[in-house]
Amino acid sequence: MLIESVGSMHAFATFGENLILDMRKKLLLLVSALIAGPFLSKADEGMWLPVLLEKNMATMTEMGFKLTADDIYSINHACVKDAIVALDGGSCTASFVSADGLIMTNHHCGYSEIQSHSTVENDLLTNGFVARSRAEELPNLGKTAWVLVRVEDITEQIVSQIPDGVTQIERDSIIDILCDTIVTRAIKDTHYSAKVNDMLHGNFYYLFVYEVFSDVRLVAAPPESVGKFGADTDNWMWPRHTGDFSMFRVYCGPDSTPADYAEENIPYHPKHFLPIALSGYQENDFAFVMGYPGSTDRYYSSWETESEMEAVNDVRAQVRGAKQDIWKKYMDNDEKIRLQYAAKFASSSNYWKYSIGQNRSLKRLHVVDKKREQEKTFTAWVNQSDERKKKYGEALDKIEDGVIQNLAYNSAITYFIETQFRGLESGYFAFRVSRYMQNLTKKGIDPDYVASVSEQVNKMSDDFFKDYNREVDRSTSKAMIRLFMEKVPSEFYPEYITKTLLGKYKGNVDKFVDDVFAKSVFCDKAKFEAFAKNPTSKVLHNDPLVTIGNDFYDKYVFLNRLCHNGDIKLKEGMRLYVAGLMEMQPDRLFSPDANSTMRLTYGTIGGYKPADAVTYDFKTTLDGVMEKEDTSVREFNVPAKLKEIYRAKDYGRYGNPDSTLNTCFLTNNDITGGNSGSPVMNAKGELIGLAFDGNWESMSGDIAFEHQLQKCIAVDIRYVMLILDKYFDAQNLIGEMTFK
Repeated sequence: MLIESVGSMHAFATFGENLILDMRKKLLLLVSALIAGPFLSKADEGMWLPVLLEKNMATMTEMGFKLTADDIYSINHACVKDAIVALDGGSCTASFVSADGLIMTNHHCGYSEIQSHSTVENDLLTNGFVARSRAEELPNLGKTAWVLVRVEDITEQIVSQIPDGVTQIERDSIIDILCDTIVTRAIKDTHYSAKVNDMLHGNFYYLFVYEVFSDVRLVAAPPESVGKFGADTDNWMWPRHTGDFSMFRVYCGPDSTPADYAEENIPYHPKHFLPIALSGYQENDFAFVMGYPGSTDRYYSSWETESEMEAVNDVRAQVRGAKQDIWKKYMDNDEKIRLQYAAKFASSSNYWKYSIGQNRSLKRLHVVDKKREQEKTFTAWVNQSDERKKKYGEALDKIEDGVIQNLAYNSAITYFIETQFRGLESGYFAFRVSRYMQNLTKKGIDPDYVASVSEQVNKMSDDFFKDYNREVDRSTSKAMIRLFMEKVPSEFYPEYITKTLLGKYKGNVDKFVDDVFAKSVFCDKAKFEAFAKNPTSKVLHNDPLVTIGNDFYDKYVFLNRLCHNGDIKLKEGMRLYVAGLMEMQPDRLFSPDANSTMRLTYGTIGGYKPADAVTYDFKTTLDGVMEKEDTSVREFNVPAKLKEIYRAKDYGRYGNPDSTLNTCFLTNNDITGGNSGSPVMNAKGELIGLAFDGNWESMSGDIAFEHQLQKCIAVDIRYVMLILDKYFDAQNLIGEMTFK
């Protein structure tokens, strides 16, 4: 699954409704396609900005593309970009498939919402869900749909205001002020939102303006045995047989502008929606993908690559594996716990497996060695000229110094993220809530403020305890604390470990955690609700989970501050290094790294050869689903009704002439996390599938694209339609889509 973009080595916590764990995003979101000259690439590599697509048209047309650049991106008339949606700001992608705001994305992109509406009595994960009318569509507070309005090149407005000779810190400060001013001006007197994304580390800047819709309702989802068929076993693998789709509807206010959920809201009418192609595809057919890829790092240096492998991937795989083993034992023995932890487990295991696979591929393909060779070539080129030495002579030194300086901190930070923020459920919850409630105990507080905070805290409480089990958390917390203490140097321990656990409790983790859970109000719903009705500073400040949460956050912030100087060196070094690479290789076609902005990739449909004597076809069929069926393993169960459809070959207009039904297919489109749910379209811009994964053999692709192995795995839109039509008989949904 591509739902989670690869996180940074550093993270942070803000005090909003969703405490985000990415304090400092990766510094290497290099979008180098904005150079003067041809903006072309091999068909299977490159995440291109649609606004600049004119420079790709010759290659695309030669490959069979039937549209124009203006058909893809325009601010003057409806175009394909108007049908592409960033879910929750870019965690996943969706596309409009009807004039009434119906959007389609992956099942795993809607998994949290499906799970949130599921109960033991009404298990939507297991049974699937279809709204038979608009009234049955389920609201999802907090879910958003971002629709791109326009893109503007503001490079000159930014770069022209940066004086020569400024330090990187001064440069960043100037840019922040300029960007804030430009965004404020762009959205003044409108209902729009906007953000500036830098390209090529401060050499190029683009303003992106959006409409952000906050009323997004669940419309349909297949049973988990279809939408998550194969689960962790098949994740990142080919061949795949997963019906990975879900459907939502975007609503707006009566005036057609974004509005929070309300009964009087109406379906949003997009400027463009994608028709459904029933004609299928053949090997070598042209295909393009549009979506919001989150992050690639193909300009990583050798030092950064090694750091990613050691300080991020190794740590993440180790910690998540230990946590998931504990969760699974409880989930296998209790149906309620299985539902409560289903989304958490899926989210955790996805990039647990990714981390393992990426390190394996990076080693197998000798990526670090290849990057070292490039750095040697770069150094030799720089040393050929005094002018180059002056401009770029310190670039690689700064990168190396920055990475090495922060390596020990980065490893500790990843352990903090994985064991503390993501490992101690109630500790993290206590930290979030305490930040909201810390002023409520003061005298003379505005009653409206109290009411507002109380409402927010109650919502956080409902969300937390719905999917929380005290015993699971207690067992997990013990394991996470032990792992943290084993792997992290003692100078990085938070105070709750140094002063309390190692002091008062003499290092007895079991006794310490048991006492914390016995005393805290944050791991018991009844105790917390009683406290929330009448909060006091004494209870809040003395609660052991609040102390734990504050302690690990304080130490975490301290570690990030220690990384500041190294980060500045790394950022400046990479800006110079990439600028030098572009000057060194003027004929090289630099493709853009992903940075959660809309991108288009193009390629062809086809299989691949992963190893000696092994060849993979470009498509799978429903036959493979039945071959994989294993009633003793939940992830390989097959619904009885789907088996009936298969035995009868009741595929209707969605089947092939040979009485088979395609389930998934492969293209060589360039995708990454954030592309989950992205529409895969044919040469005429018709929907043929939904991208949902990459392949195991090319897990190094976010750092080093592998032309012979890199594949995009998509669910065939005809399989999606079969489930809606023949499995669910959802004629209300079939009837509002357009078929070609």
